[in-house]
Amino acid sequence: MSKNLVIVESPAKAKTIEKFLGKDFIVKSSIGHIRDMPRKNMGIDIKNNFKPSYEVSSDKKKVVAELRKIIKTVDKVWLATDEDREGEAIAWHLAETLKLAEDTPRIVFHEITKSAITHAIKNPRVIDKSLVDAQQARRILDRIVGFELSPVLWQKVSGAKSAGRVQSPVMRLVVEREREIKEFIPVSSFKITANLLTKKKDILPVKLKKNIESFDNAEVFAKEVAKSDFTISDITKKPTSRSPKAPFITSTLQQEASSKLGFSVKQTMVLAQNLYRKGFITYMRTDSVNLSEEAIKQASIVIENTYGKEYVEIRRYKSKDANAQEAHEAIRPTDLSKVSIREDDKEVKLYKLIYRRTLASLMAKAKLEKTIIDIDISNSDLDFVAEGETLTFDGFLRAYSFELGEDSLLPKVAKGESLKLDEFLSKESFSRAKPRYTEASLVKKVETMGIGRPSTFASMVSTVQDRNYVTKETREGSQREYRLIKIENSKLVIDKDFENTGAEKHKLFPTDVAYLLTDFLVEHFDTMIDYDFTANIEKELDEVASSKYPYQDVLNRFYKKFHAKIDKAMELSREEVNKVTKLGMDPKSNKLVTARFGRYGPYVQIGDKDDEEKPAIAAIRGELSIETITLDEAMELFKMPRLVGEDEKFGKIRANYGRFGPYIEYSKKEATPPVKTTTKTKTKKAKKETQKKKYVSLKEITPEEVNLEQALELIAIKEKLDAERVIKAFEGSDIEVLNGRFGPYIWNGKKKGKGQKNITIKKIFGEKKKPIDLTLKQCEDAISGKLKPKAKKKVVKKKK
Repeated sequence: MSKNLVIVESPAKAKTIEKFLGKDFIVKSSIGHIRDMPRKNMGIDIKNNFKPSYEVSSDKKKVVAELRKIIKTVDKVWLATDEDREGEAIAWHLAETLKLAEDTPRIVFHEITKSAITHAIKNPRVIDKSLVDAQQARRILDRIVGFELSPVLWQKVSGAKSAGRVQSPVMRLVVEREREIKEFIPVSSFKITANLLTKKKDILPVKLKKNIESFDNAEVFAKEVAKSDFTISDITKKPTSRSPKAPFITSTLQQEASSKLGFSVKQTMVLAQNLYRKGFITYMRTDSVNLSEEAIKQASIVIENTYGKEYVEIRRYKSKDANAQEAHEAIRPTDLSKVSIREDDKEVKLYKLIYRRTLASLMAKAKLEKTIIDIDISNSDLDFVAEGETLTFDGFLRAYSFELGEDSLLPKVAKGESLKLDEFLSKESFSRAKPRYTEASLVKKVETMGIGRPSTFASMVSTVQDRNYVTKETREGSQREYRLIKIENSKLVIDKDFENTGAEKHKLFPTDVAYLLTDFLVEHFDTMIDYDFTANIEKELDEVASSKYPYQDVLNRFYKKFHAKIDKAMELSREEVNKVTKLGMDPKSNKLVTARFGRYGPYVQIGDKDDEEKPAIAAIRGELSIETITLDEAMELFKMPRLVGEDEKFGKIRANYGRFGPYIEYSKKEATPPVKTTTKTKTKKAKKETQKKKYVSLKEITPEEVNLEQALELIAIKEKLDAERVIKAFEGSDIEVLNGRFGPYIWNGKKKGKGQKNITIKKIFGEKKKPIDLTLKQCEDAISGKLKPKAKKKVVKKKK
């Protein structure tokens, strides 16, 4: 019988730790938080000093029951959840729920190794209530914002689902950056480059230090160059160096994994968590760049043995942030003798990145020699310059080759040497707006602004995407003309060419809802979405964690202002919030065309609801935005549905956009149920054929582009799949017996939301009934409820 129970929050972590502890220990997992505030109400007594109420989550009742059972059989319980505030809160909830003693030992470790676990067992502490209070304050703040603000949004802001205290400023960053880009006006200038020939006929690439602002000035300079002589006026050589970056913290790991490995922020954290739980790396949620003396010592041995003594340069990094206390060490391998590991391919890639960054941070600087050659132009006041760089000692770049560029070697020349013009190019270039955010650059931005903490970075970026306020997209861009001035055979040649501009890969774009919601929050909840306010809240939570004052003080200061704004916002009408943009007049009807926001998103409308005729509406789709849509773009949207063509079998075939994306609409002749007709002599049954509308999704072709041949191919595939899916159909009835994911079923022929019913055949008729043998009457009785599911026979075990 084990004498000790160690409780961690992860099953994978439990298995790893159990290997290091002896037979006197049993390690069990809480699988994260075991209790939370109730789902049906806020769970916070605001009048009673913001007192929260908690209940065990329904999916954790079995876990709690098992832990209680084990506790009765052991002498001692150890709480070993993660070392950040969230982990401290989990430990406290466990202690409260399991009714553990106040002095129950709490152990923390930043790596899952035998030495770290043994050290933690020898040096326990009690639960840090200040860390728990800081986590509770954050949770209560977010809960209040969610419960009080969300109803306002549901009633006032079309399409808005919720607005989080931290996620809203993140959404605002993306919206404001997009508006900056849309408002940016590119300014053109001319970049000058040339190739000069040395006496030995070697090519010396040169450039003008500054761009020339206008075409006329660029043309004048080109004429001067065409008639000039070129002489080397100065040669400067100077040594430079490049230093390695600090070992990874949470944010820098997310950024580097994105740029070097193409991983999303969320993916990086999942992989890092797996590596931590398996004991390969230290704790992955940290804002400390510190490395332990043991790690530094091991790294220096590995570097010396692998690369040589001259590559070792011990550094002791310190965080610039005074509040960097989430964990005590940077993210590093637990054992630097392991260059690689045998795990999932993506985990291996991330491990190697962490390994190489850790080694590089303790290696010597890379040494380079930079050469600058100045060239005099005889007929101009401007000078050409040639720059080159040579790596003389690779240093840390030997381990972290991601930052190793190619040598830019220059040919050997002498001061005063004459050169000849070989090629000259003056190319028009355009100033650029600030780039759109990637997930990684957004994390870097919020970290710089002090919004959020290492444990929240990934969730902040993923939440705004999950709520459809921000989308990650790749866009092709568009063609742009630019001008060229060349010198060929001592003569000026003026030309033009085209380049692709505005192309984006995996960049973050705001949705139309984000614009609307951001404007609403800025106008009516300015403090909540203010960047400084959010950063200051984080600082106050840090101070709560440092025991400077009770968490209720933070909540009181926030709630008084926040609740007053809630009351004011409820007085607003939907028309005041969901503003209508006037685009112009429809050329045909001379009615006003407007852009609006509705239940299913942004749309354009011709006319008004008070007109005699019903207003025509069309959804705003594709890359069009309610922010920037023009009258011409709006009128193009009304050209749908488009008639693609006609077919003898499938009738008129149309292409259109719908709520769930682009589609093809066609018809198929089907018989309706028999209709009784009475004459003077007899009664007879008459059949009638109707056209049933059917649809097929368009995925790779747009409704504007699809032709009749392509549409018929897609329809043929759809009809074939439908035929394979249908086990049995009944003439004159919509009812069908179909194959489904979970076996054969009866379908009443109606669509979802319009009375659809699906009846599993096995539940009604048992295992032996063949679906093909079902009659129409049996299917009708099953749908109407006349036939009930067969009760399962209870198997009673006989006692031995």
